[in-house]
Amino acid sequence: MSKIRQERTAEEIRMILSELLRRDVSDPRLQDLTVTRVLIDRELQHANVYINALGDESRQQEVMIALDRAGGFFRYELAQRMSLRTVPELHFHWDPTLAYAEEVNQILDSLDIPPENEDQSPPSVE
Repeated sequence: MSKIRQERTAEEIRMILSELLRRDVSDPRLQDLTVTRVLIDRELQHANVYINALGDESRQQEVMIALDRAGGFFRYELAQRMSLRTVPELHFHWDPTLAYAEEVNQILDSLDIPPENEDQSPPSVE
């Protein structure tokens, strides 16, 4: 499969899973989730789905358990909505990117950088 088709298929899977999580899933553990990205292999046998709970890292374990239990439902729905010969096996992973970004923002906010004085002339380079 070409790289472009692989990326398009991954994006289509991401959009369908996002829609399913938003509208069709009744499990309260799977509310307010974001599918951040989907990576699939060249043969379309496996899809790594990265999920985050909108910054609520405390829900990670219960969300992952619920996603594993709902994997068959997601594959069935993907098969109904996509024109693929075989629907890839879904592997769910917690995406820590939002937590890392928040941590970096906190570090940057905590830095004490004095403002630059306009009175001082920059050092001359000779």
